[in-house]
Amino acid sequence: MKEFDPSDNSASIVSVTDRVSPIAIGMPVTSVHFLGDGAAFVGAEESVAVVDGKGRISRLAVHSGGILCAASDGTRIVMGGDDGKLVALDAESKVGLVATDPKRRWIDNVALHPDGAVAWSAGKTAFVQNGTAEAKSLDVPSTVGGLAFAPKGLRLAVAHYNGVTLWFPNMAAKPEFLEWAGSHLGVVFSPDNKFLVTTMHEPALHGWRLADNRHMRMSGYPGRVRSLSWSAGGKSLATSGADTVIIWPFGSKDGPMGKEPAMLAPLQARVSMVACHPKQDILAAGYGDGTILMVRLNDGAEILVRRNGTVPVAALAWNSKGTLLAFAAEDGDAGILEL
Repeated sequence: MKEFDPSDNSASIVSVTDRVSPIAIGMPVTSVHFLGDGAAFVGAEESVAVVDGKGRISRLAVHSGGILCAASDGTRIVMGGDDGKLVALDAESKVGLVATDPKRRWIDNVALHPDGAVAWSAGKTAFVQNGTAEAKSLDVPSTVGGLAFAPKGLRLAVAHYNGVTLWFPNMAAKPEFLEWAGSHLGVVFSPDNKFLVTTMHEPALHGWRLADNRHMRMSGYPGRVRSLSWSAGGKSLATSGADTVIIWPFGSKDGPMGKEPAMLAPLQARVSMVACHPKQDILAAGYGDGTILMVRLNDGAEILVRRNGTVPVAALAWNSKGTLLAFAAEDGDAGILEL
């Protein structure tokens, strides 16, 4: 297949750009999440723009300042802000207060567990609240870089400088520390609960095989990795940070150790966002020049969703059925593709 060149209109690539419904968000967007078939575009400051199935936009105030983090489980979006508050937005567009930091510190990270538990961080402290019980807290050696719940059991990974702390909030046991020098930012568990992967401040990923804490080094990126997404079966991890989508294999007991990643959808622009389809081996990739491609994992076949613009793609999300793809650039130029 011919490589897509945004400046070459003769590029032989299938395009679905005419099927995209443009959305005038009118504000910088940092992430997008689906609540049912409604797309919620989280702004950088104060507001969320909710777009219903008919394209109607509702602007909702959720914070009194910057929105620093957001996570969704499909039924609610929980967001933290520089006003020291953690708030939740549900599918009925109701906004509720989850927690307020007693010192009014910035809420930097948030994570949701399938059973309803929520985790967040402020400075060097991570919190977990399950139901109406009082929140439990854990202090780590340095500022929390990222949070992730394990897919099984109530276990929280807290990324920070020089490693990750694994914490069972409901147990008295001492938290486990996985050490690796450097600043660890984003963190994810593999869907099968066998691996843990962090994004680094340097242009690399680091991982551990949880059965024996064996290290996995995933390097060679020209830029920092800011976006990760597991494939539908959890056998592959798609990543940003290069001028192709880098996909690491996790289908064997050794994960990517000793293996080369796949490199798909090359462009003369760096990948800024990735989002794997929830049911099929397809992913959406957004680039620093505003281009969006859909890519088939098994053969790299590409479909053009959005032609290059002027600013990077900042948000990508599929609905739970995989029938809708929502996207937004950093300047709020957004759209929804129905498949």
